[in-house]
Amino acid sequence: MRAGIYSVLKGKFLVSDDSFKNWRVIVFVSFLAFFMIASSHRADKKVHDIARLSDEVKELRSAFVDGRSRLMRVRMESSIVKKMAAKGLVPSEIPPRKIRVTIKN
Repeated sequence: MRAGIYSVLKGKFLVSDDSFKNWRVIVFVSFLAFFMIASSHRADKKVHDIARLSDEVKELRSAFVDGRSRLMRVRMESSIVKKMAAKGLVPSEIPPRKIRVTIKN
């Protein structure tokens, strides 16, 4: 038991006569570890991108709602009347009437 542990710690399994099988396994496990680390980094990057994009969507939606509410306030008749009163224009006292045009043949 003790000799087996010492041989593993000294690395005799890597330089013995049948070490080709061991090297193949070591290279295969190393490749799998590299692939696993790379895919983990790629997944983390995608998670960060999704979080950044969702924050950006929230900001843009907030800007849209703010712009829409400002537009609604500007388009209100009372705000238009106030702005035009400052320029000297007032609404008409006479209500509008429909004009009907009849074509005689």
